[in-house]
Amino acid sequence: MESNKNQNSRRTFIQKTALVSAGLMFIKPLEILAQKQELKMMSKNIKSRGYAGKDEAGKLEAWNFERRPVGDNDILIEIKYSGICHSDIHVIQGHWGKQVYPQVPGHEIAGIVTAVGKSVTKFKIGDKAGVGCMVDSCMKCDSCKNGEEHHCETIGMLGTYGAPDKTAPSGITQGGYANNIVVTEHFAIKIPDSIELQYAAPLLCAGITTYSPLMRQDIKKGEKVGIIGIGGLGHIAIKLAVSKGAEVYAFTTSASKVNAIKGFGAKEVIVVDAADKLQPYFGKLDYMLSTVPYAYDMSNYISCVKPYGYFTQVGQPVNGELTINNFNMIFNRVNFNGSLIGGIPETQEVMDYCAENKIYPQVQVIKAAEINDAWSKVVNKEARYRYVIDAATF
Repeated sequence: MESNKNQNSRRTFIQKTALVSAGLMFIKPLEILAQKQELKMMSKNIKSRGYAGKDEAGKLEAWNFERRPVGDNDILIEIKYSGICHSDIHVIQGHWGKQVYPQVPGHEIAGIVTAVGKSVTKFKIGDKAGVGCMVDSCMKCDSCKNGEEHHCETIGMLGTYGAPDKTAPSGITQGGYANNIVVTEHFAIKIPDSIELQYAAPLLCAGITTYSPLMRQDIKKGEKVGIIGIGGLGHIAIKLAVSKGAEVYAFTTSASKVNAIKGFGAKEVIVVDAADKLQPYFGKLDYMLSTVPYAYDMSNYISCVKPYGYFTQVGQPVNGELTINNFNMIFNRVNFNGSLIGGIPETQEVMDYCAENKIYPQVQVIKAAEINDAWSKVVNKEARYRYVIDAATF
Protein backbone atom coordinates (compact mmCIF):
# COMPACT_ATOMS: atom_id res chain seq x y z
CA MET A 1 0.00 0.00 0.00
CA GLU A 2 2.81 2.37 0.98
CA SER A 3 4.65 1.42 -2.21
CA ASN A 4 1.67 2.46 -4.36
CA LYS A 5 1.52 5.82 -2.58
CA ASN A 6 5.20 6.43 -3.24
CA GLN A 7 4.77 5.49 -6.86
CA ASN A 8 1.80 7.89 -7.21
CA SER A 9 3.75 10.72 -5.54
CA ARG A 10 6.71 10.09 -7.79
CA ARG A 11 4.47 10.07 -10.85
CA THR A 12 2.81 13.35 -9.78
CA PHE A 13 6.20 14.99 -9.18
CA ILE A 14 7.45 13.92 -12.62
CA GLN A 15 4.30 15.25 -14.29
CA LYS A 16 4.55 18.61 -12.53
CA THR A 17 8.24 18.88 -13.33
CA ALA A 18 7.53 18.16 -16.96
CA LEU A 19 4.85 20.85 -17.07
CA VAL A 20 7.12 23.43 -15.44
CA SER A 21 9.94 22.54 -17.83
CA ALA A 22 7.62 22.89 -20.77
CA GLY A 23 6.47 26.24 -19.43
CA LEU A 24 10.04 27.45 -19.07
CA MET A 25 10.83 26.28 -22.57
CA PHE A 26 7.83 28.32 -23.78
CA ILE A 27 8.68 31.44 -21.71
CA LYS A 28 12.33 31.60 -22.72
CA PRO A 29 11.63 32.15 -26.44
CA LEU A 30 9.14 34.90 -25.46
CA GLU A 31 11.83 36.63 -23.39
CA ILE A 32 14.31 36.34 -26.22
CA LEU A 33 11.72 37.74 -28.65
CA ALA A 34 11.02 40.65 -26.30
CA GLN A 35 14.73 41.38 -25.99
CA LYS A 36 15.13 41.30 -29.76
CA GLN A 37 12.19 43.67 -30.19
CA GLU A 38 13.68 46.04 -27.59
CA LEU A 39 17.09 45.98 -29.31
CA LYS A 40 15.39 46.61 -32.64
CA MET A 41 13.57 49.62 -31.14
CA MET A 42 16.82 50.94 -29.67
CA SER A 43 18.53 50.87 -33.05
CA LYS A 44 15.81 52.59 -35.07
CA ASN A 45 14.49 56.15 -35.13
CA ILE A 46 11.48 56.71 -32.88
CA LYS A 47 8.24 57.66 -34.63
CA SER A 48 6.70 60.81 -33.14
CA ARG A 49 3.73 63.05 -33.69
CA GLY A 50 3.17 66.55 -32.44
CA TYR A 51 2.42 70.15 -33.37
CA ALA A 52 5.01 72.26 -35.18
CA GLY A 53 5.45 75.81 -36.36
CA LYS A 54 6.10 75.93 -40.10
CA ASP A 55 7.08 79.61 -40.39
CA GLU A 56 7.21 82.91 -38.47
CA ALA A 57 3.45 83.32 -38.76
CA GLY A 58 3.46 81.10 -35.71
CA LYS A 59 0.42 78.96 -36.44
CA LEU A 60 1.09 75.41 -35.27
CA GLU A 61 -0.01 72.37 -37.28
CA ALA A 62 -0.03 68.61 -36.72
CA TRP A 63 3.26 67.05 -37.87
CA ASN A 64 4.66 63.54 -37.90
CA PHE A 65 8.44 63.30 -37.43
CA GLU A 66 11.18 61.08 -36.02
CA ARG A 67 13.48 61.22 -33.03
CA ARG A 68 16.90 59.62 -32.70
CA PRO A 69 17.15 56.00 -31.51
CA VAL A 70 17.42 55.36 -27.78
CA GLY A 71 21.17 55.35 -27.04
CA ASP A 72 23.02 53.66 -24.20
CA ASN A 73 22.60 56.69 -21.91
CA ASP A 74 19.16 57.73 -23.15
CA ILE A 75 15.63 57.27 -21.94
CA LEU A 76 12.42 57.36 -23.97
CA ILE A 77 9.62 59.30 -22.29
CA GLU A 78 5.99 58.93 -23.27
CA ILE A 79 4.85 62.52 -22.79
CA LYS A 80 1.65 62.97 -20.81
CA TYR A 81 1.59 66.76 -20.42
CA SER A 82 3.45 69.71 -21.94
CA GLY A 83 3.23 73.27 -20.63
CA ILE A 84 2.92 76.32 -22.86
CA CYS A 85 5.56 78.99 -22.16
CA HIS A 86 5.66 82.49 -23.65
CA SER A 87 9.18 81.56 -24.83
CA ASP A 88 7.60 79.05 -27.22
CA ILE A 89 5.80 81.89 -28.96
CA HIS A 90 8.88 84.13 -29.06
CA VAL A 91 11.01 81.40 -30.63
CA ILE A 92 8.58 80.11 -33.25
CA GLN A 93 7.67 83.64 -34.35
CA GLY A 94 11.35 84.53 -34.74
CA HIS A 95 11.42 87.21 -32.01
CA TRP A 96 14.79 85.98 -30.77
CA GLY A 97 16.35 85.23 -34.15
CA LYS A 98 15.86 83.25 -37.36
CA GLN A 99 14.56 79.71 -36.94
CA VAL A 100 14.60 76.40 -38.79
CA TYR A 101 11.19 74.91 -39.59
CA PRO A 102 9.24 72.72 -39.07
CA GLN A 103 9.92 73.11 -35.35
CA VAL A 104 8.10 71.54 -32.40
CA PRO A 105 8.25 73.86 -29.36
CA GLY A 106 7.75 72.96 -25.71
CA HIS A 107 10.17 72.69 -22.78
CA GLU A 108 7.86 71.87 -19.88
CA ILE A 109 7.59 68.12 -20.41
CA ALA A 110 6.24 65.49 -18.01
CA GLY A 111 5.62 61.83 -18.71
CA ILE A 112 6.47 58.18 -18.11
CA VAL A 113 9.70 56.36 -19.00
CA THR A 114 8.97 53.61 -21.53
CA ALA A 115 12.51 52.55 -22.52
CA VAL A 116 16.02 52.91 -21.11
CA GLY A 117 19.49 52.51 -22.62
CA LYS A 118 21.77 49.77 -21.29
CA SER A 119 23.94 52.23 -19.32
CA VAL A 120 21.08 54.13 -17.67
CA THR A 121 21.11 54.05 -13.86
CA LYS A 122 18.93 57.01 -12.86
CA PHE A 123 15.64 55.75 -14.30
CA LYS A 124 13.74 52.56 -14.88
CA ILE A 125 10.72 51.80 -17.06
CA GLY A 126 7.56 53.14 -15.45
CA ASP A 127 9.22 56.05 -13.64
CA LYS A 128 7.77 59.55 -13.85
CA ALA A 129 10.23 61.87 -15.59
CA GLY A 130 10.42 65.40 -16.95
CA VAL A 131 12.47 67.50 -19.35
CA GLY A 132 13.01 71.24 -19.07
CA CYS A 133 14.75 73.84 -21.21
CA MET A 134 17.93 71.93 -22.16
CA VAL A 135 18.85 68.46 -23.30
CA ASP A 136 22.66 68.50 -23.49
CA SER A 137 25.89 70.40 -22.77
CA CYS A 138 29.62 69.63 -22.85
CA MET A 139 29.62 68.20 -19.30
CA LYS A 140 33.35 69.03 -19.03
CA CYS A 141 33.68 72.77 -18.32
CA ASP A 142 33.62 74.25 -14.83
CA SER A 143 29.99 75.37 -15.12
CA CYS A 144 28.80 71.93 -16.18
CA LYS A 145 30.82 70.21 -13.46
CA ASN A 146 29.31 72.59 -10.91
CA GLY A 147 25.72 71.79 -11.91
CA GLU A 148 25.22 74.89 -14.04
CA GLU A 149 24.84 73.18 -17.39
CA HIS A 150 22.73 76.10 -18.63
CA HIS A 151 25.91 78.20 -18.55
CA CYS A 152 28.06 75.68 -20.44
CA GLU A 153 31.26 77.53 -21.38
CA THR A 154 32.21 75.57 -24.50
CA ILE A 155 29.36 74.52 -26.76
CA GLY A 156 26.65 76.21 -24.69
CA MET A 157 23.55 74.40 -23.52
CA LEU A 158 21.56 72.52 -26.17
CA GLY A 159 18.02 73.86 -26.06
CA THR A 160 15.12 71.41 -25.97
CA TYR A 161 13.86 72.70 -29.31
CA GLY A 162 15.26 74.62 -32.27
CA ALA A 163 18.94 73.95 -31.52
CA PRO A 164 21.22 72.43 -34.19
CA ASP A 165 21.60 68.74 -33.35
CA LYS A 166 23.46 66.20 -35.50
CA THR A 167 21.73 63.31 -33.72
CA ALA A 168 18.25 64.59 -34.63
CA PRO A 169 16.77 63.28 -37.91
CA SER A 170 15.36 66.77 -38.60
CA GLY A 171 18.69 68.47 -37.90
CA ILE A 172 17.39 70.38 -34.88
CA THR A 173 16.08 69.44 -31.46
CA GLN A 174 12.30 69.04 -31.35
CA GLY A 175 10.39 69.88 -28.19
CA GLY A 176 7.55 68.68 -26.04
CA TYR A 177 4.39 69.51 -28.00
CA ALA A 178 4.51 65.85 -28.95
CA ASN A 179 3.74 62.33 -27.75
CA ASN A 180 7.31 61.31 -26.85
CA ILE A 181 10.91 62.46 -26.46
CA VAL A 182 14.35 60.82 -26.32
CA VAL A 183 16.78 62.45 -23.89
CA THR A 184 20.09 61.71 -22.19
CA GLU A 185 19.26 60.58 -18.65
CA HIS A 186 21.38 63.31 -17.05
CA PHE A 187 19.09 65.97 -18.49
CA ALA A 188 15.88 64.32 -17.29
CA ILE A 189 14.31 65.19 -13.94
CA LYS A 190 12.81 62.61 -11.58
CA ILE A 191 9.23 63.53 -10.74
CA PRO A 192 8.08 62.41 -7.26
CA ASP A 193 5.00 60.20 -7.07
CA SER A 194 3.34 62.79 -4.81
CA ILE A 195 2.92 65.39 -7.57
CA GLU A 196 0.63 64.89 -10.55
CA LEU A 197 2.22 65.24 -13.97
CA GLN A 198 0.07 68.16 -15.13
CA TYR A 199 1.35 70.19 -12.17
CA ALA A 200 4.93 68.98 -12.53
CA ALA A 201 5.27 70.13 -16.16
CA PRO A 202 5.29 73.94 -15.58
CA LEU A 203 7.90 73.59 -12.83
CA LEU A 204 10.45 72.57 -15.46
CA CYS A 205 10.62 76.11 -16.85
CA ALA A 206 8.33 78.54 -15.01
CA GLY A 207 9.25 76.88 -11.72
CA ILE A 208 13.04 76.79 -12.06
CA THR A 209 13.20 80.22 -13.75
CA THR A 210 11.69 81.88 -10.68
CA TYR A 211 13.01 79.50 -8.01
CA SER A 212 16.67 79.98 -8.95
CA PRO A 213 16.91 83.77 -8.43
CA LEU A 214 14.64 83.65 -5.36
CA MET A 215 16.84 81.03 -3.70
CA ARG A 216 20.02 82.85 -4.73
CA GLN A 217 18.66 85.90 -2.97
CA ASP A 218 18.24 83.80 0.19
CA ILE A 219 14.92 85.38 1.15
CA LYS A 220 14.30 85.66 4.87
CA LYS A 221 11.00 85.53 6.73
CA GLY A 222 9.29 88.92 6.77
CA GLU A 223 11.29 90.41 3.89
CA LYS A 224 9.31 92.41 1.34
CA VAL A 225 9.49 90.84 -2.14
CA GLY A 226 7.98 92.37 -5.26
CA ILE A 227 6.84 90.23 -8.19
CA ILE A 228 6.07 91.97 -11.50
CA GLY A 229 3.90 90.27 -14.12
CA ILE A 230 1.54 87.67 -12.67
CA GLY A 231 1.20 85.08 -15.38
CA GLY A 232 2.66 81.59 -15.76
CA LEU A 233 5.95 82.50 -14.07
CA GLY A 234 4.72 85.22 -11.75
CA HIS A 235 2.04 83.22 -9.98
CA ILE A 236 4.54 80.45 -9.18
CA ALA A 237 7.04 83.07 -7.99
CA ILE A 238 4.45 84.36 -5.51
CA LYS A 239 3.83 80.90 -4.11
CA LEU A 240 7.56 80.18 -3.80
CA ALA A 241 8.31 83.50 -2.07
CA VAL A 242 5.38 83.06 0.31
CA SER A 243 6.62 79.56 1.17
CA LYS A 244 9.85 81.18 2.37
CA GLY A 245 7.96 83.55 4.65
CA ALA A 246 8.21 86.65 2.47
CA GLU A 247 5.64 89.44 2.33
CA VAL A 248 4.82 89.53 -1.37
CA TYR A 249 3.79 92.66 -3.26
CA ALA A 250 2.39 91.73 -6.65
CA PHE A 251 2.43 94.23 -9.51
CA THR A 252 0.06 93.63 -12.42
CA THR A 253 -1.63 95.56 -15.20
CA SER A 254 -4.68 93.24 -15.09
CA ALA A 255 -7.30 94.32 -12.55
CA SER A 256 -9.22 91.08 -13.23
CA LYS A 257 -6.42 89.09 -11.56
CA VAL A 258 -6.50 90.78 -8.14
CA ASN A 259 -8.59 88.20 -6.24
CA ALA A 260 -6.67 85.25 -7.68
CA ILE A 261 -3.34 86.87 -6.84
CA LYS A 262 -4.41 87.35 -3.23
CA GLY A 263 -5.36 83.68 -3.25
CA PHE A 264 -1.77 82.81 -4.18
CA GLY A 265 -0.68 84.44 -0.93
CA ALA A 266 0.29 87.99 -1.93
CA LYS A 267 0.01 90.53 0.90
CA GLU A 268 -0.81 93.34 -1.49
CA VAL A 269 -1.73 93.61 -5.17
CA ILE A 270 -0.88 96.82 -7.04
CA VAL A 271 -2.73 97.37 -10.32
CA VAL A 272 -0.32 99.52 -12.34
CA ASP A 273 -2.59 101.43 -14.71
CA ALA A 274 -0.45 104.59 -14.39
CA ALA A 275 3.21 105.24 -13.52
CA ASP A 276 2.35 107.17 -10.37
CA LYS A 277 0.94 103.97 -8.81
CA LEU A 278 4.55 102.91 -8.19
CA GLN A 279 5.76 106.00 -6.32
CA PRO A 280 4.40 104.99 -2.87
CA TYR A 281 6.62 101.90 -3.04
CA PHE A 282 9.90 103.61 -3.95
CA GLY A 283 12.68 102.29 -1.73
CA LYS A 284 10.35 99.97 0.21
CA LEU A 285 11.12 96.45 -1.08
CA ASP A 286 14.02 94.19 -0.17
CA TYR A 287 14.00 92.43 -3.53
CA MET A 288 12.12 92.49 -6.80
CA LEU A 289 11.66 89.90 -9.56
CA SER A 290 10.20 90.71 -12.98
CA THR A 291 8.70 88.08 -15.27
CA VAL A 292 7.42 90.55 -17.88
CA PRO A 293 8.22 89.10 -21.35
CA TYR A 294 8.11 92.33 -23.36
CA ALA A 295 9.66 95.79 -23.26
CA TYR A 296 8.27 98.03 -20.52
CA ASP A 297 9.22 101.08 -18.44
CA MET A 298 11.52 99.37 -15.95
CA SER A 299 13.11 102.27 -14.12
CA ASN A 300 10.23 103.17 -11.81
CA TYR A 301 9.79 99.50 -10.88
CA ILE A 302 13.50 99.23 -10.08
CA SER A 303 13.21 102.28 -7.85
CA CYS A 304 10.80 100.34 -5.62
CA VAL A 305 13.79 98.38 -4.26
CA LYS A 306 15.74 99.64 -1.25
CA PRO A 307 19.18 101.18 -1.92
CA TYR A 308 21.77 98.49 -2.65
CA GLY A 309 19.04 95.89 -2.96
CA TYR A 310 18.61 93.65 -6.01
CA PHE A 311 16.25 93.61 -8.99
CA THR A 312 16.20 90.52 -11.25
CA GLN A 313 14.72 90.37 -14.75
CA VAL A 314 13.82 86.89 -16.01
CA GLY A 315 11.22 87.75 -18.68
CA GLN A 316 12.77 88.10 -22.14
CA PRO A 317 11.27 90.60 -24.61
CA VAL A 318 11.71 90.64 -28.38
CA ASN A 319 15.45 90.45 -29.10
CA GLY A 320 16.04 90.58 -25.35
CA GLU A 321 16.29 94.37 -25.42
CA LEU A 322 15.25 96.45 -22.43
CA THR A 323 15.82 100.15 -21.68
CA ILE A 324 16.91 101.40 -18.26
CA ASN A 325 17.11 105.07 -17.33
CA ASN A 326 20.59 105.41 -15.86
CA PHE A 327 19.75 108.72 -14.14
CA ASN A 328 17.26 106.74 -12.05
CA MET A 329 19.80 103.98 -11.41
CA ILE A 330 22.56 106.24 -10.07
CA PHE A 331 20.14 107.73 -7.57
CA ASN A 332 18.23 104.63 -6.48
CA ARG A 333 21.49 102.63 -6.04
CA VAL A 334 19.76 99.36 -6.93
CA ASN A 335 21.69 96.39 -8.38
CA PHE A 336 20.15 95.11 -11.61
CA ASN A 337 20.72 91.56 -12.91
CA GLY A 338 19.23 88.88 -15.12
CA SER A 339 18.80 85.14 -14.56
CA LEU A 340 18.56 82.13 -16.89
CA ILE A 341 16.62 79.05 -15.71
CA GLY A 342 18.87 76.83 -13.51
CA GLY A 343 21.10 73.77 -13.72
CA ILE A 344 19.92 70.17 -13.51
CA PRO A 345 20.58 69.82 -9.75
CA GLU A 346 18.62 72.99 -9.01
CA THR A 347 15.79 71.93 -11.34
CA GLN A 348 15.54 68.66 -9.44
CA GLU A 349 15.58 70.72 -6.24
CA VAL A 350 12.59 72.86 -7.23
CA MET A 351 10.66 69.77 -8.33
CA ASP A 352 11.28 68.07 -4.99
CA TYR A 353 10.62 71.27 -3.03
CA CYS A 354 7.26 71.91 -4.70
CA ALA A 355 6.20 68.28 -4.32
CA GLU A 356 7.13 68.26 -0.63
CA ASN A 357 5.48 71.61 0.13
CA LYS A 358 2.46 71.06 -2.13
CA ILE A 359 3.22 74.12 -4.24
CA TYR A 360 1.28 73.56 -7.45
CA PRO A 361 0.89 75.87 -10.45
CA GLN A 362 -2.65 76.78 -11.44
CA VAL A 363 -3.17 75.06 -14.78
CA GLN A 364 -5.72 74.81 -17.55
CA VAL A 365 -5.45 71.48 -19.38
CA ILE A 366 -6.21 71.81 -23.09
CA LYS A 367 -6.32 69.59 -26.16
CA ALA A 368 -3.72 69.84 -28.92
CA ALA A 369 -6.28 71.37 -31.29
CA GLU A 370 -6.61 74.30 -28.87
CA ILE A 371 -2.91 75.28 -28.90
CA ASN A 372 -3.19 78.20 -31.33
CA ASP A 373 -6.10 79.68 -29.42
CA ALA A 374 -4.15 79.27 -26.17
CA TRP A 375 -1.16 81.08 -27.69
CA SER A 376 -3.39 84.04 -28.53
CA LYS A 377 -4.68 84.12 -24.97
CA VAL A 378 -1.14 84.01 -23.55
CA VAL A 379 -0.19 87.03 -25.66
CA ASN A 380 -3.37 88.85 -24.59
CA LYS A 381 -2.75 88.09 -20.88
CA GLU A 382 -5.84 85.89 -20.69
CA ALA A 383 -4.15 82.70 -19.44
CA ARG A 384 -5.11 81.61 -15.91
CA TYR A 385 -2.29 80.81 -15.32
CA ARG A 386 -0.50 78.08 -17.22
CA TYR A 387 -1.87 76.19 -20.20
CA VAL A 388 -0.87 72.52 -20.18
CA ILE A 389 -1.44 70.32 -23.23
CA ASP A 390 -2.84 66.82 -22.79
CA ALA A 391 -0.40 64.83 -24.95
CA ALA A 392 -2.94 62.06 -25.45
CA THR A 393 -4.68 64.42 -27.89
CA PHE A 394 -1.72 64.71 -30.33
